[in-house]
Amino acid sequence: MKRIKIMAMLVIAAIATSLTAQAQTETRWGVTAGLNYNEIHFKQSDILNVTRGFGPQVGLTGEMNIPGVGFSVDASMLYSMRSGKINYGERKVWESQGLGKENCIMHAIDVPLSLKFKYHNLDGFENKVMPMVSAGPTFSFLVGKNLQNVNTYRPVSVLMHMGVGAEIYKRLQVSVNYNFNVGETLRTRVLDENNAKNRCWSLVATYYLK
Repeated sequence: MKRIKIMAMLVIAAIATSLTAQAQTETRWGVTAGLNYNEIHFKQSDILNVTRGFGPQVGLTGEMNIPGVGFSVDASMLYSMRSGKINYGERKVWESQGLGKENCIMHAIDVPLSLKFKYHNLDGFENKVMPMVSAGPTFSFLVGKNLQNVNTYRPVSVLMHMGVGAEIYKRLQVSVNYNFNVGETLRTRVLDENNAKNRCWSLVATYYLK
């Protein structure tokens, strides 16, 4: 937990530093779209069987590149849907309520902050394809959910994300990311020690307007 907090502080500090030196940076905006593949991972994993679920992700991204060093920072505002099928019917406490295998859906506004490194010393090939890695925190604000009679949900949660990808022709960035909750995402109303976190893979593309 301490390392995660330090990483988040470093990313935020990098963004703040870039903002104060904006005259020396290149700023641009883009449109982001992607697909989540989410696992609702329960602390007591033997109590409920869960199947991963897909969900969309879409929004806007702003990026500031620091010329000459390969580093950049970005911030996004994204609508994200995370889901998973939970087999409540395996346990009598939920089966007696008429529950079976239910699709648990969470709608959120995500604000990811990322520190990126782009490897640009490729003898000009980076103008076509530039490899990159990224990491940072995501602040997730829950705006919609179902199964409220079964689960309680955290209204605000923090995830950490890390990813690898490439920038193509200096306009399109494509990356594969792994996201995981720092704290719990939801908790069942009965058997209240049974809490869960989101663990999510995502495939994301951002097209920059310049």
